[in-house]
Amino acid sequence: MNISGLRRMASSALFKHGVSPWYQQSPFLGVLPKRGTSWGVDLPGRRRFSVSASFANENREFVIVGGGNSAGYAARTFVEHGMADGRLCIVSKEAFAPYERPALTKGYLFPLDKKPARLPGFHTCVGSGGERQTPEWYKDHGIEKPNFGYIHWKAFKIRISYYCYRMLPEKIGGQLPGVHYIRDIDDADSFVSSLEKAKKVVVVGGGYIGMEVAAATAAWKLDTTVVFPEDHLMPRLFTSSLAHRYEDLYQANGVKFLKNKSISKLEPGNDGKVASVKLEDGSTIDADTVVVGMGAKPAVSPFEVVGLNSKVGGIQVDSLFRTSLPGIFAIGDVAAFPLKIYDRIARVEHVDHARKSAAHCVKALLGIHNDSYNYLPYFYSRVFEHEGSTRKVWWQFFGDNVGETVEIGNFDPKMACFWLESGRLKGIFLESGSPQEFELLPGLARRQPIVSKSKLQSASSVEAALDIARLALLAETT
Repeated sequence: MNISGLRRMASSALFKHGVSPWYQQSPFLGVLPKRGTSWGVDLPGRRRFSVSASFANENREFVIVGGGNSAGYAARTFVEHGMADGRLCIVSKEAFAPYERPALTKGYLFPLDKKPARLPGFHTCVGSGGERQTPEWYKDHGIEKPNFGYIHWKAFKIRISYYCYRMLPEKIGGQLPGVHYIRDIDDADSFVSSLEKAKKVVVVGGGYIGMEVAAATAAWKLDTTVVFPEDHLMPRLFTSSLAHRYEDLYQANGVKFLKNKSISKLEPGNDGKVASVKLEDGSTIDADTVVVGMGAKPAVSPFEVVGLNSKVGGIQVDSLFRTSLPGIFAIGDVAAFPLKIYDRIARVEHVDHARKSAAHCVKALLGIHNDSYNYLPYFYSRVFEHEGSTRKVWWQFFGDNVGETVEIGNFDPKMACFWLESGRLKGIFLESGSPQEFELLPGLARRQPIVSKSKLQSASSVEAALDIARLALLAETT
């Protein structure tokens, strides 16, 4: 996802001409220089930030640096309030208008004969039911896409790509041909091209990316092994019991799991391409394609001047996404923001937050509202949805996964899990719910009603358990 700089900068910034009209992920926006000029200013502290650029229009007021989900939703909000035409510029490294990135490890990886997702089908903002913002949409609304290359910040030369994906070190084979990291469309295209020739795939990581990629390679009918160091899939969210249900489903689709295992080395074959994966226990797995999904972290150290939060690893912002410097905002994955509902500072890596933080921030900087951001954590995944699949998986989670759990259902197809702390419902997970059931979840997680653990445990079905929670919510709101 991205970080975006929004609104006027009293200071200035230096960009060199670059390689593409969209340049990804940075937190700056400002009053732009006259065409062909460069300018700069000393920021508080010891760093100097300056920009040189060429624009067709000299009067841009707002710059969004970053071309991910947040950029598309921020642009939509500017347009909705009449503040885009001739005033807004987006800078991104990709040659594509902003798109819904979750598609890259879901529908984009469907087998070629199973109607995979392709642009322009998933440009923002279709992921939230909005208009498809194609390149023509940006042109029609007067939003410029200049060629930018590098930020120069004092002695540092920094690519505008401030989200750092965890990669296996080059010395252990992390950059061998056949090793993939899915960060953008070019990466996804490269991976799909490999799948057309692949026979044995190793997926490194048992989180979101690992689960979604493994589901895709299973649909391709490829020999797939998932390697991860934890005891079960999705350890940051799933209980071991939940995870085992999904592991059984994946195994029924031919996927193998190697738990509590770590990579020692990726070894090349005679052609120089990856041929095997060596584990720290000395065992070896044959592989002609490896995809690494170990998560990512924001590379925010260059922005120490605006204030970082070392605990959660992001740029510190307030409830309106303002940094410590006037006119500089940070949104999406890199923002360390007040999570009001739980009274703590958080950094959320999810498309839902990317969308909502962008809209909230732009409305605040335009003076449309002064409301504190009140986000409810939400996560979801959809896999095995390719044409011809006999078992589609779609789960949603709202709230906080703290406290003791009550699990209901046999995963045929439904299953639910309730997190209770001091008698109150803190988080709720639902697999294969109806639209009406999914609609119930955010209200439950936000209001946190007192729910009887014993009643949940005695519920005869997922539907019955949800009804118990719904009645508890009604009792507290009447």
